[in-house]
Amino acid sequence: MKKSNRNKILYLLTILVVLGGDLLTKTIVNHQMKVGASYELIENFFYFTNIHNTGAAWGIFAGHIEFFYVITIIAAIAIIYYFLHSNEDQAIFRYGLVLVFAGLLGNLYDRVIFKYVRDFIDFIIFGYDFPIFNVADMGVVIGMFLIIIDLLIGEYKQWKFNQSHPQ
Repeated sequence: MKKSNRNKILYLLTILVVLGGDLLTKTIVNHQMKVGASYELIENFFYFTNIHNTGAAWGIFAGHIEFFYVITIIAAIAIIYYFLHSNEDQAIFRYGLVLVFAGLLGNLYDRVIFKYVRDFIDFIIFGYDFPIFNVADMGVVIGMFLIIIDLLIGEYKQWKFNQSHPQ
């Protein structure tokens, strides 16, 4: 199988796993827990807490669903554009874009169908109650991390090149 076909299958599987995992876990939590209920998994650290978020992290822009539609459409167009204009050898960058896109789809689904995002993963880290999130959010954060790593690697390679080829 050609590398490009293998990569396309990997990208599609990633989208399906992140999106499917996101929607499945949200559905299970919504059917097993009332909104606002919390279940302790690891004492003072990890909980499942069922919330409906009409905003973004920390509840910012709560109630402004139209804003999120616009931002999501712009982000989706940008992701598709950068993916199509990237090279196959930019594997980390492309995989990051795929993860962000999959997460975007999971939260977009919730916003379109329910008018809020279903969040449930809840951590308290060093006494700080971190914003509650979901599998789609994990795809976005991990994808952005990969994109930043790829950009930093590119900058480092350029710096090394400039060091070995002074003007």
